[in-house]
Amino acid sequence: LGALAFGSLAKGFSQHPIILNRSSSQSASADDWEELRSKVEGRLVLGDPLAKPCFPNTSSTLSENFDSDSCRTVRDNYNNETFRSNTPGGFINTQWETCQTAGQQCLLDFLNSSNAAAVAPPRQCALGSISEYYIDVVKPSDVSAAFSFSRKTGMRLVVKNTGHDYKGRSSAPGSLTLWTHGLKTITRDPEFVPEGCENSHSAVTLGAGVQFKEIYAFAEENNFTFVGGSDPGVGSTGGWLQGGGHGALTNTLGMGADRVLQFKVVTPDGRYLVANACQNKDLFFALRGGGGGTYGVVLEATSLVSPPMTLQVAAVIFSESNMTSTRAMWSLIIENSLRWTEEGWGSFVNADSALFVTPALNNSAANTSMAPLTEFGNALKANGVDGVEVISAEFPSWGTFFNTFSGTDSATIGANLALASRLLPKDNFKTSESRQQLLEALLAAQYLTPGLRFLGSTPFNFPGDGGTSITEAWRDSVYHITLIAPWNFNATLADMKEQYNLASQSIDNLRVLTPDAAYSNEADVHEPNHEIAFWGTHYEELLEIKKTYDPDGLLDCWQCVGWVPSSSQFSCYI
Repeated sequence: LGALAFGSLAKGFSQHPIILNRSSSQSASADDWEELRSKVEGRLVLGDPLAKPCFPNTSSTLSENFDSDSCRTVRDNYNNETFRSNTPGGFINTQWETCQTAGQQCLLDFLNSSNAAAVAPPRQCALGSISEYYIDVVKPSDVSAAFSFSRKTGMRLVVKNTGHDYKGRSSAPGSLTLWTHGLKTITRDPEFVPEGCENSHSAVTLGAGVQFKEIYAFAEENNFTFVGGSDPGVGSTGGWLQGGGHGALTNTLGMGADRVLQFKVVTPDGRYLVANACQNKDLFFALRGGGGGTYGVVLEATSLVSPPMTLQVAAVIFSESNMTSTRAMWSLIIENSLRWTEEGWGSFVNADSALFVTPALNNSAANTSMAPLTEFGNALKANGVDGVEVISAEFPSWGTFFNTFSGTDSATIGANLALASRLLPKDNFKTSESRQQLLEALLAAQYLTPGLRFLGSTPFNFPGDGGTSITEAWRDSVYHITLIAPWNFNATLADMKEQYNLASQSIDNLRVLTPDAAYSNEADVHEPNHEIAFWGTHYEELLEIKKTYDPDGLLDCWQCVGWVPSSSQFSCYI
């Protein structure tokens, strides 16, 4: 990250003739920025759009830039998760790099990054919602300096690790970002005692920048199981953990919020606090599901780990889906879902595949349990359906399973998309009538927004300790359902609005059958009744904690606890 270090303020501004004017001068002077740069020891990074090298500027032509080595690097890696997460101005879903309301963007064609039409005049590269500057955070004083700067100048703050955020909470126009991606420390402690507590736990402490691919590799090398998410590029201690955190092993081993033992966090008053079950208990409660970027900036978290475990896997995959085959598979899955969930299976299901995994059964019991699915797959083969795979397998560890199937639940990378989600409670699976209603609703949603996923990643068999702030609906749910509505670089404002409305309309098929419950990190941008949907009965308590630790509202994010919708920070949302 040293190569990204801020040089001088004047130099930073002069290099960007094609970028819209930065607005920092409206709230912070050159002296203010210079003072901040000094406090963070030069680690003030200029915010730039990822695709900027591909756009012509006042001294170059379109072909000169688009065919340059720097642009080729961007084009070759435009849909690469690692490339994006290692870039301060890179986001997994690209509308959060733009100002949607103003049409200000700097994007390539995510379906064909070699399409020069995306950069041809009159299109220009605009800063959009990318922060003006990023602090490359390496220690608590960096965050304290940012809070002081924000309080003095009024500059909005956002927190970013990988940019893997479906709701745009890690970017904002005219803002300063705390970039925690470089905090990569991993420390294993088989007898970890949370500060101020007495009991020890087998645990691992992770810096805020550690991603799942990194902790899973470390766990494999050190012979333990870390319970995390299913996308290799997602951060392990940021929004995923603080929003609840689900994954394929959640059914029996709990959510991320269930397993965290301690946070170290810089609060808006500049203090570096320890939050656990023995001190700052209210803050600990809020960070266990109450949302990231709200109460403070987490720099590390310590979580429980488990011994290595053997996993049983069953899957059916077919290369070409149609509504007939999808209906048949989803019907079978819905008929068996309650039993399978009770038996400890986690799952990933879409229109042409179903993958189930469990640590709770041995090989014989798993094969018996999943017989309906394997019989379905074998019947497809017998009927001459092309490209059918039927898998019954045993894996010696989570890492070996993850390395085989890690693309199963990865996000769409480098695209603009609207996402919506719903938690499906067990009541939807109890009668033949309710199961049929659910099937028709899911198929209707799939028809409107192809790509719907069932995620068997709820803590159905994990009661928890009563100390998390996630909605109680998680523990009564069988599936977390997600769907998307994407668009490309050339979409108009009306097109974008239509896709957001489409995602919402599609998930309405499930809203009418379920209570208000959705995952805050993967919900509709315009989730109705979001306070209840995300946090159930906990919202009012979370709001009081927010007021305690951030009375001046230095941290704010879309549909987060205590947010201010009228803030100019949200002026680019539609």
